Amino acid sequence: MIFTFVPTIPQKPPLAIRNNHLYTAHRPQIHVNPEAQWWAFQRDATTLKEDNCQRRILQCPQRRASQADCGLPPHESRRIFSVRQQQDILSRCAAIRAEPGPPADFLVGRDKSDRFEPGTNATLIRNANIFTGENNGTVVFRGDVLLDKGIIRAIGDIPGRVIENTPNLTTVEANGAWVTPGLVDMHSHLGVVSTPVMGGAIDVDSEKGPILPWLRSVDGLNTHDEGYQLAMAGGVTTVQVLPGSNNAIGGQSFFVKLRPTSERSAIAMIVDPPNSLTGDSGWTAPNRWRHMKQACGENLRRYGNRMDTMWSFRSAYNEAKNIKAAQDLYCERAEAGLWDTLDYVFPESLKWEMLVDVLRGKVKISNHCYEAVDLDALVRLSNEFKFNIASIHHAAEAWLVPDVLKRMWGGIPTVALFATTYRFKRESYRGSEYAPRVLADEGIPVVMKSDHPVLNSRYLVYEAQQAHYFGLPQNLALASVTSTPATAAGLSHRIGVLQKGADADVVLWDSHPLQFGATPVKVWIDGILQIPVPAKDGQNVPVEVGKGKEGDRWRRVPSVPNWDKEREEALKWDGLPPLKGRSQADRITFTNVKKVWKRTHEGNVEEFGNEDGSSGFAGNVVVLNGKIACIGKTCPNHADGGKMIDLKGGSISPGLMSYGSPLGLGEIMGEPSTLDGEIPDAMAGKVPKLLDDAGGLVRAMDALVFQTRDALTAYRSGVTFATSSLAKPINLGGPSPRFLSGLSVAFRTGASHAMEQGAIVQDVVALHVTLGRTSPIAPYGTSVSTQLAALRRLLYGWESRDKETGYWFRKAAEGVIPLVIEVDSADIMASLLIMKADVEDRIGSRMRMVFSGAAEAHLLAHEISTSQVGVILNPARPYPSVWDQRRILPGPPLTNDTALVALLNEGVIVGLGIRNSWEARHARYDANWASLESNGRIKEHQAYALVTTDLENLLGVRDIDGETADLVATEGGSIFDQSSKVVGVISPKRGFVDIF
Repeated sequence: MIFTFVPTIPQKPPLAIRNNHLYTAHRPQIHVNPEAQWWAFQRDATTLKEDNCQRRILQCPQRRASQADCGLPPHESRRIFSVRQQQDILSRCAAIRAEPGPPADFLVGRDKSDRFEPGTNATLIRNANIFTGENNGTVVFRGDVLLDKGIIRAIGDIPGRVIENTPNLTTVEANGAWVTPGLVDMHSHLGVVSTPVMGGAIDVDSEKGPILPWLRSVDGLNTHDEGYQLAMAGGVTTVQVLPGSNNAIGGQSFFVKLRPTSERSAIAMIVDPPNSLTGDSGWTAPNRWRHMKQACGENLRRYGNRMDTMWSFRSAYNEAKNIKAAQDLYCERAEAGLWDTLDYVFPESLKWEMLVDVLRGKVKISNHCYEAVDLDALVRLSNEFKFNIASIHHAAEAWLVPDVLKRMWGGIPTVALFATTYRFKRESYRGSEYAPRVLADEGIPVVMKSDHPVLNSRYLVYEAQQAHYFGLPQNLALASVTSTPATAAGLSHRIGVLQKGADADVVLWDSHPLQFGATPVKVWIDGILQIPVPAKDGQNVPVEVGKGKEGDRWRRVPSVPNWDKEREEALKWDGLPPLKGRSQADRITFTNVKKVWKRTHEGNVEEFGNEDGSSGFAGNVVVLNGKIACIGKTCPNHADGGKMIDLKGGSISPGLMSYGSPLGLGEIMGEPSTLDGEIPDAMAGKVPKLLDDAGGLVRAMDALVFQTRDALTAYRSGVTFATSSLAKPINLGGPSPRFLSGLSVAFRTGASHAMEQGAIVQDVVALHVTLGRTSPIAPYGTSVSTQLAALRRLLYGWESRDKETGYWFRKAAEGVIPLVIEVDSADIMASLLIMKADVEDRIGSRMRMVFSGAAEAHLLAHEISTSQVGVILNPARPYPSVWDQRRILPGPPLTNDTALVALLNEGVIVGLGIRNSWEARHARYDANWASLESNGRIKEHQAYALVTTDLENLLGVRDIDGETADLVATEGGSIFDQSSKVVGVISPKRGFVDIF
């Protein structure tokens, strides 16, 4: 309830007011507090009269103008306040005007953290390369870091007496390794979308209306989320836990540290909890920043369109403005000594107090927003009600309208971005990998974030690495996951910056943090070691981290390509530049080629050697009509009428293959109007009679769409082939997938249409089935036992062979085509291995079974190998999103082995896959990362095989050999190097070279 100066309230407000809804939609709606609306209506009618009266009262207190003099309703009786009451009111009035943030001397003399756990040893990190995060990440030096009592006691050149006077000291020798602040993920749903995801543990969105500033994410924070430890294994120490984006105002958010506390409560995880949360009613308590989530755009469709959204914002902030005005007037009277004009109760509302604090500048708003139209509307809203939005998240089109952001009331917002996660829905379609650099050039602070579990928070630093790869300066790239988000949140006095007195959240890395594959060796939060994970039984199993990265090059900032031309082109085309290459059918000479990798007749990928048998050379490669005519130092180094391209120490290697996503089966995965649509659900009996087939088996080839932006982006990244099926894994989002997922197709990602020569590599590749427990979002799917029974029946041949389903399952049972099963649970895999043996015994032939997804395959590595079953790890770096995936093998720094290493050690043939179309471009880095985290056990030629020959063999893709396979030319390094970029694709099958 909102208390006002009007002594009585009618039983019902006027009809016009009662019908003034907070928002308009076609669903059940939430109304504004009618008393608040009536008060606002009454106040509007008397504003001028009351203001004139109060001006006379304040200007001439001794005159004691009365309420009646102004024609306002008289108070029931004279108010009498005690001295203590008066002091409390005046203190409260001072507090609501006080600026939030730490005291100016917060770091001065701070000798102990409020989060310090008694019994924690001090730690001295010696001889490190230290990135402090200060001054936009420009402060870097060699020195030591002393952690004691939960804070950074000293940093840099630490006097010996300080070290000698520190008891219980543990020393860690860095030997020149990099030390950074703990990473800060500014956009996460850790704890409110817990791992593994279950319907009862999803507390991210509310369906109670579009405006919900009174909700708090901490009220749904699961203290047992398995994602916390995985995130810490990536160097993440603090995350902002945000409500979801299906509400215009989703509620209050909180920054939490990920270490388990001795109290084991949710509130004990929060950094600088505000007074509103702790229940501290003392008006002299620290005035800490509060945080809140807002959203706009497509996600709010359940409550209406964009116009409805903005009206809901304006209505809500108008309520807050009225309350704030009432409070300000109350305080003006109190400070003028007009106690007899005051009510005993301070004017406030439990529901709207958060928005009042927004208007008072006490809240850091994180706003989900993608498109220019929404960004413009937000900026206008901020200027109308005079409040600042601290950060805008996702912001796919922010880089196209930086001047709009600069008009934000109260200052330029920080923009929190994905590196390359775009085009998955309509409003993200114009997002770009060049956005971080463009925004930085405009003076707009840039943050990289995960939106966990959209991206695995463990690989937050990978977002910064990609941003640097595409042009964001090194200091800003590393600051984007440390000091920049901490500053935007008003918490840089505690986290995100290594400085004396700050919280002791520190990461020691095995290589420079911007190197792809960089892995934390040790992670401290509040000075307490979290990685390596302390063993509960007192016996640690040492985890080896960084083997193979001992050279100096791993300690240096990685060199990256120049993308100036591409960035300017993207801006010129308003975010949608042409992606198809310029085809050249005549002579092309590549010079300064360092390496050439070719396919052998045996189906392997090997490095081409010199005439003397040595590998590697600095020579030329001549291509005529898409075919290599000469390789070596003796090849002519002139164009001879053709085009010359200097690879600057680059390489030529086979094009890579992508598998696992719906690449080529639609343009925008979140926009049904651009997709194939839902395939028949045979388990639910929903197969159209017209198909005359119990299974309703369909072919992915019939749904192919060429020249999608994801396919062309993959093509320009060296992924020249893709195998796509209609299979959908059981995962967090969407309905449970179909059991029968049809027949996959292999195609060229750079082709113009299906009729182009070589566009379709193979029209039918494999038969696909999805097996698993039901989705946590859409329960009551088909049981696992029913799925297995159906598969057994189909493989036994009980379905007529004159139908599509019976025909292709017979082919799969006989081993003519692979049977690719999307499955993650080791228990279901075991049942499938038993079934495979049974079917083979009945049929008398060997099946070609492949497990895709395969999160728990390492638990059955020996049995899978013995059964001659292949595995496609999808995704390449696993995350236990759902129950069937909970027993992953995460790899260093948590385990010595990865699932890939465990399977390869048993002789299993393994390929790597992806889940989403936008990820296809990363095949080369997925393979490289797999090699790096193997601690040197996977060599370069094996990395190639994971995304070329082995993947093709598993899927049954034929006819890709040295004569028909595309080759990729990279400038500045090999296809796996961070310094390289793809500049061309050599296509013998199509007879030309695409130049980018």
